[in-house]
Amino acid sequence: MEVLGRHLLVELFSCDVKVLDDLSAIEAFMKEAARVSRATIVESVFHRFQPHGISGVVVVAESHLAIHTWPEHGYAAVDFFTCGADIDYWRAHDYLKQAFAAGDSEVKEIERGGERDAAGRLGRRKQREFG
Repeated sequence: MEVLGRHLLVELFSCDVKVLDDLSAIEAFMKEAARVSRATIVESVFHRFQPHGISGVVVVAESHLAIHTWPEHGYAAVDFFTCGADIDYWRAHDYLKQAFAAGDSEVKEIERGGERDAAGRLGRRKQREFG
């Protein structure tokens, strides 16, 4: 079944708490994760919250990588979405797991815009919007 995209939902546990609250490190690691997955970086934005925690996104030509950190829990939630067949977000996962010194990770992979969506809901929506 052909899909429009793949979405990895990654949970990283028991991470280095100092890294999880370091804005420049998080941004550098996320950009490198995009590079190792062979994605093309378009731009990025990251924000550090008070008293702690970082959220950010790396927009890539093939979609995006996003992160939210909770240093107080040693936890990071990372999303990788791609519509490009040549992108290997599993390499990005492996890189970030090592970069954050994560003790464990859990990953869910979701196929987005599958056959049912593309032929059904998306097809009907396009017909309504574009005639």
